[in-house]
Amino acid sequence: MLQLNIINETAPLKAVVLGTAVSNGPTPALEDAYDPKSAEHIKAGTYPVEADMVAEMEAVAAVFKKYNIEVYRPKLIEDYNQIFTRDIAFVIEDKFIKANILPDRDEEIEAINHVIEQIDPEKVLTLPEDAHVEGGDVMPYKNYILVGTYKGKDYKNFITARTNMKGVEALQELFPHREVVSFSLRKSNTEPRDNALHLDCCFQPVGKDKAIIYKDGFLIEEEYNWLVNLFGRENIFEITREEMYNMNSNIFSISEEVVISEKNFTRLNAWLRAQGITVEEVPYAEISKQEGLLRCTTLPLIRE
Repeated sequence: MLQLNIINETAPLKAVVLGTAVSNGPTPALEDAYDPKSAEHIKAGTYPVEADMVAEMEAVAAVFKKYNIEVYRPKLIEDYNQIFTRDIAFVIEDKFIKANILPDRDEEIEAINHVIEQIDPEKVLTLPEDAHVEGGDVMPYKNYILVGTYKGKDYKNFITARTNMKGVEALQELFPHREVVSFSLRKSNTEPRDNALHLDCCFQPVGKDKAIIYKDGFLIEEEYNWLVNLFGRENIFEITREEMYNMNSNIFSISEEVVISEKNFTRLNAWLRAQGITVEEVPYAEISKQEGLLRCTTLPLIRE
């Protein structure tokens, strides 16, 4: 049996599900794009090709191997995007929570049944149907569960709004001993530079007490200020609109001392190293064209 344990974003990683780009299928039609960044690249003829994305994901798999982390991969579905495992489920403490994601993506969770079967069935939870949550919006930190959401009445008009307040409330019920804090994120179906698809697109804790943040990803300034106060201004790396667009906040922590980051994030990677953090650089620029990066493609199961 897998003894799940995820209490935060940075404890030493022991087991993870890493997505796969194999048999990813043809470039989608524009009307089938789930986010504005994918749409932008479909229009421009620069949508990533399978071979490049496979190579990028294998570079991450190699880093995990180097650190002796147990890696699970989804079973292959022909011509299907199975890159972003963070969307389909997430672990908090010893609970495996299936996300209520876009209905077109139901098959993705079935492709990791070989992992779910190794978990105590009582610990595998499905939220109520009207409670929408995707893993990219959920971050356990200290006594908190930090959750990105969108509270607007026009929620259903945004394919980019993935976690609703019912989802936030469902998490509070599941984890009454933790404080669930929600953040309203800026959404756009058309301009990726103004769209925080998930919380990890504009914020992420890193190291012992540091955080990466993009102020304009937050609709409500007080909520952004709450995070700044939680970490302390001196512990925060503020990213620019263009860095947010390139997914600088979406790196992935192997531990407090080691992160995997994109090799082109020169400013961020220099800052991380200045904090005493080892940066394992990988190429991930092609994957980022689908508005997701390292955190999006990983589903951590066990951290120490």
